[in-house]
Amino acid sequence: MRQLKLSKAFTLMEPGPVVLVTTHDGQKDNIMTISWTMVMDFTPVFAITTGEWNHSFAALRKNRECVIAIPTVDMLDKVVGIGTCSGADTDKFAKFKLTPLQSKFVTSPLIKECLANIECKVIDIVKKHNIVVLEGLAAYIDTARKEKRMVHAVGDGTFIVDGRKIDRRKMMASKLPSGV
Repeated sequence: MRQLKLSKAFTLMEPGPVVLVTTHDGQKDNIMTISWTMVMDFTPVFAITTGEWNHSFAALRKNRECVIAIPTVDMLDKVVGIGTCSGADTDKFAKFKLTPLQSKFVTSPLIKECLANIECKVIDIVKKHNIVVLEGLAAYIDTARKEKRMVHAVGDGTFIVDGRKIDRRKMMASKLPSGV
């Protein structure tokens, strides 16, 4: 993977893909599937919704860091599988044959098989709504990866897959930050 300019990290999340979030609790790595994501601004600030029901939440709250890994459609069965078992009794990296990669700024690992990864620190937890606000520290994208289509959860066990990319940059130029 090559480093992606951090100021462009929001472009990885703008479409609202289903993501994998890695954590490290001091002893082991874990992965959780999250379909509730949000870009907060044209900056590397994101939000995910999770809470006590997810085994990874304790590590996320305690260590205040994670990695948002963005999978593609060819990984959908692994993404669903990760979301339907618990890290309390399952080594999800081993079970789903995923490769953890060392991060630069956090102890949570990147996922080699994903299209992109964003190292993050927790800057706020809005307990009332189970919203975890994250600030991106570094972003990476695998430009050599052939499959780039992301998946979006409908919420009923079905998913929408990205289709054709349509360019309207000229029309939106006045609203986009410079350099994007």
